[in-house]
Amino acid sequence: MSATPQKNRATRRVLAAAAGLATVGALVAAMPAGAHDRGNGHGHGNGHKPRTVDVQLLSFNDLHGNLEPPAGSAGNVSETQPDGTVKAIPAGGVEYLATSLRTARKGNPYSVTAAGGDMVGASPLLSGLFHDEPTIEALNGLDLDVTAVGNHEFDEGAAELARLQNGGCHPVEGCYEKGKKFKGADFPYLAANVTEEKTGRPLLKPYTVWKKNGVKIGFIGVTLEGTPDIVTANGVKGLKFHDEVETINKYARELDRKGVKSIVALIHEGGAPASTSYNYDCDSPGAGDGISGPIVDIAKGITPKVDALVTGHTHQAYVCTVPDPSGKPRMVTSASSFGKLYTDTTLTYDRRTKDIVRTSVKSANHVVTRDQAKATDMTRLIDRWNKLAAPIASKPQGWISADINGRGSTAPEKPLGNVIADAQLEGLAPADKGGAEVAFMNPGGIRADLVHKASGSEGDGVVTYGEAFTVQPFTNMMNVVDLTGAQLVTALQQQVSGSNEASTKILQVSRGLTYTLDLTKSGADRVVADTIKLNGEAIDPARTYRVAMNEFLAGGGDGFAALGEGTNKLVGASDLDLFNAYLAAHSTATAPLAPPATDRITVIQ
Repeated sequence: MSATPQKNRATRRVLAAAAGLATVGALVAAMPAGAHDRGNGHGHGNGHKPRTVDVQLLSFNDLHGNLEPPAGSAGNVSETQPDGTVKAIPAGGVEYLATSLRTARKGNPYSVTAAGGDMVGASPLLSGLFHDEPTIEALNGLDLDVTAVGNHEFDEGAAELARLQNGGCHPVEGCYEKGKKFKGADFPYLAANVTEEKTGRPLLKPYTVWKKNGVKIGFIGVTLEGTPDIVTANGVKGLKFHDEVETINKYARELDRKGVKSIVALIHEGGAPASTSYNYDCDSPGAGDGISGPIVDIAKGITPKVDALVTGHTHQAYVCTVPDPSGKPRMVTSASSFGKLYTDTTLTYDRRTKDIVRTSVKSANHVVTRDQAKATDMTRLIDRWNKLAAPIASKPQGWISADINGRGSTAPEKPLGNVIADAQLEGLAPADKGGAEVAFMNPGGIRADLVHKASGSEGDGVVTYGEAFTVQPFTNMMNVVDLTGAQLVTALQQQVSGSNEASTKILQVSRGLTYTLDLTKSGADRVVADTIKLNGEAIDPARTYRVAMNEFLAGGGDGFAALGEGTNKLVGASDLDLFNAYLAAHSTATAPLAPPATDRITVIQ
C-alpha cells in the first residue's frame, strides 16, 4: 500500500547520501554465497528419476516487520462461509507463520519459499526501533529463499538496504546487542528494475536460480516502477526505477539463454479482487468478478517464458489466472499482508523440457491461524528484542474507551484518521507553530488500529508508546504551508483522479473541513466541489490557507501534486510527537478518548 516512508524514531536518523551509493555497488558482489541453492542439500538420492517432479512454492508478501500478531481488525482475514456469510479470523505473527510454513513443507522434498517485497518498513516498534534487524533475523529463521524489494525497502535509502542485505551494525546507532554483530539477510533481495543513475548498473541482483537435484527455477524480482512517487526523495536518491514488464521480459530472455526454462516473477505491485475474502474464487465468471488494478496489465504483458507471478503491495488476498500474451492462463497470487496468509503453489517441473507444465499449476491461500503451536525459536527472538524495546515501548501515552480503527477500516473516512488529522491541526494551529487552519493525513501512513485490549501488562484502554508508534512508524516531520483555495480543491480532486483514479486515496481531514464524495461519478467529479467547506464557509479559490501535512504529502507524494505546490513552509514537530501530545491532552484514565464520529465526508455510493 502506498504509504509514507519510514524514518522510524524521533531522533530523525539521517543517512549520508554520499555514503549511500558508495556502498551499494558492493551489494551484488557481497551476496551470500549459495543463498539461491539452499535446496541442494535436501531430498532424495539420484536413483531413477521420474519425468516430472512437483516443486512446492510457498510465498507471502508485505510483512512490514509484523513479528507479533497484528492487533485489532488489522490482524483479521475475511473468510466466506458456505452460507455466504463472512467470518473474521485472527491471523498472523511470525511464531505462527513459521509453524505454518514448516508444517506445509513436510512431505515436500522440493520446496522453495519466496516473498513479494515490503518485508520491512512501516514496521511496529519491536522491529522499527532497531532498523528492522529483528525482522531480517526472523526471515532467516523462516528459511526464506528469495524476495523482491518493495517500495518500503527504500524508506531509509540505498545504503541501509545494502546493510540489511550484507550485515554490519548501524552507522549511527551501532550494534544493539553486546558482542553481537548484525549478520544481514541470508537470502537475496532482488531488484531487477532498479539501477544506479550514475553507472546504470543494477542496484541489486536482478535474478537468482534455485537448484535442487538438477531442478532449476529462476526468480526475477522487481518493485513497482512508481516507487519514487511513494517514498521520500532521500530514500530513492541516485536511483532509477524502470518498467516492470520490460525488465522482467529482458531477464527472462537472459535466463532462457542460460538454460533456465522455469521462471517465477516476484513483483511488488498488485491488484484488487472483487471480494476481500481470502477464499474468493477469483476466476468466477460472473459480472464484476475477477481482479482489477495495475497487476492485470502487467501480467498480460509479461512473456510466456514466465510461469507464475507472486505479487504484493496492495495487501489483498487473491489466487487468480490472468492470460499471458499468448492467451494461456497463468497464475497470479498475493497473500494479504502482515504474515496473515501464505500461498502454496504446486509447480510441476518437466525434467526433459526443464520447464513448468503450466496446465498443472495449482495454488491456494492458507490462513496463518493463531490456534496452532508457536515456533519456539521465534518466541525466543521476540522476547529477546522486546526486552531491549521495553523501556521505550511500554510508556503510557493516553487512554481510549474503545477500539479506534485506522488500518482496519475500509471506509473512506476512518475514525483514527480523524484523530490523527485533529492532532496535527491542534499542534500546529498556534501562530508560532505555523498557524494551521486545516490538516491532511494520507491513509497509507496509518499503519494499524488503536486497540482497547491490552497488548501487554499495561491494562485495557492504555495506549503505549509502542502502540502509538505502530500506528505512525515513520516519524515524518510536519510541514505547514500556504495553499490557495483553488489548490485545496484540486488536491481533494486528486484523491480520485489522475494516478489515484483507479485506486482512490482518500485523505483524512481535520475537524471543520466537510465535503461530499459522490462515488457514482467518475474522476475528479467524484469530489463535489461546491460542497467543500471549512468551518461552514465555502472554500474561496483566491484566498490563502495555512495547511498542515506530513513532509511526504508536502513533497507531492501519493499523487497529490497540488499539495507539493505549497509556499512559506514552516517545519514543525514530528507526526508521532503530535499524536502522542494529543492523546495526553485529551484523555485520562477516568475520561478516556472515545472514537470520534465520522461525519466530515458525506459519501454517496
